[in-house]
This record gives sequence, C-alpha cells and structure tokens, in this order.
Amino acid sequence: MILEVASMFLLCTVLYTQCVCVLTVFHPSVRQIFERILFIWAIRHPASGYVQGINDLVTPFFVVYVFEYIKEEVENFDVSSLQEAALRNIEADSFWCMSKLLDGIQDNYTFAQPGIQRKVKALEELVSRIDETVHVHMQQYEVEYLQFAFRWMNNLLMRELPLRCTIRLWDTYQAEPEGFSHFHLYVCAAFLVRWRKEILDERDFQGLMILLQNLPTMHWGNEEVSVLLAEAYRLKFAFADAPNHYKR
Repeated sequence: MILEVASMFLLCTVLYTQCVCVLTVFHPSVRQIFERILFIWAIRHPASGYVQGINDLVTPFFVVYVFEYIKEEVENFDVSSLQEAALRNIEADSFWCMSKLLDGIQDNYTFAQPGIQRKVKALEELVSRIDETVHVHMQQYEVEYLQFAFRWMNNLLMRELPLRCTIRLWDTYQAEPEGFSHFHLYVCAAFLVRWRKEILDERDFQGLMILLQNLPTMHWGNEEVSVLLAEAYRLKFAFADAPNHYKR
C-alpha cells in the first residue's frame, strides 16, 4: 500500500507540470498545492486513482480564486507573495470545486475511461448528422474521432482554448444542468464544425491531424466563445430531447 501511494504521488508530481506550464503564475509553493490536490483526490477515489487529464481540471479554479486576492493580471503576479492563509483558502476551494466537477464525470477517469469512449462515439454520431460532408471527409482520410476528440473530452477543451476562454466556457457549464457531462458534447460538435472550411481544405491524414490537434484559437476571446456556446445551445435544443435523431 505504501508503495502504491508513493507511486501515485510521483505520477501526480510528474504530470502536474503539464497543466501549470500555461501560466507564469506558478511557483514552488503553488506546485506543492497542486500536488496535494491531485494526491488527496486520488486517495479519496481509489476506483479512479490518478488519470492523466485530471491535472488540467484544477487550473481554471485555482486562477479564479487567486483573482479574489489580487487586482493585477494573474500572469504577472507573484503568487508566493500571498499570505499563507490565502493560499490555504485557494487550495481548499480549488480542491472542492474540482471534486464537485469530477463527481459528475467520474466514469471519464476510471479504468479504460468508458465515459470518454461513449462521449467520443456520441460526438461522431452527432457530427455525422449535423455536417455529413465534414464527417465523410474525415472518414475518407481515415481520421478517427478518438484520435483528436479524446483530448477534448478528457481535458474539457482546456488544451484547445486559451485559459481566459476556458474560464468563460466553464462558467457556462457551471450554470447549465449537466454542463460538464452532457452539454460539453454539443460544445465539442459546434467546435469541430466551426473549423469546417479548414478541415475540408486538408487533403491527407497528416494535414487533418495537425490541424485538429493544433487549432488556431490563440487569439480567441469572449466573443468567439459566446458564438460557440450559442451554436452548442442550438444543437442541444435540436437533439438533446431526441438523441436517436443523431444515431444512424
């Protein structure tokens, strides 16, 4: 048991760096906070343990709670200057928010990640109905949805969008019933079709995969996310109450 816990802790430490590289806000004291959050969650959820991708889900909550204590841009703020009590509050709030989020999508992070497998399949079926041309184009060049959409489901688009856009997106998820577990499917469908022209312009497997894994969202802001969410709502209203409509 001790060896299992030690291995889990080491894994959390190594994979932690993947989520914190997006900001200069992170310092050794913050690294320790992330390690504790991931480690404690893994211990409290032995059915899941630690699965790569959970680390990304802490960052938006952490940044939002840091904003409660500062007035400047978080990217330029020295978090280590915060008082210890403030850091402990941020840590606790981030942990419980992440835990609440994961309560609704825990099957995404159990063995073989069955929740993600189902969501990727549902995405494929939905896209085949809303834009058959895009769907057939990817089939023609043997692009499997699992090859790009697994990350979309695993990280809730955290790695596809700038952090500012992720926070805006997740704010809507928080307000939407089953936002992270259900509405996210329609957001992913809208996100894929958003790049329809770019996808159809690619004429080989390699080009499609490079595009889908590095979509040009660096300069996105609230306006782009608002348009994306509006389209996702349209798809939800069209398909959510009749899921068989997007199944062949």
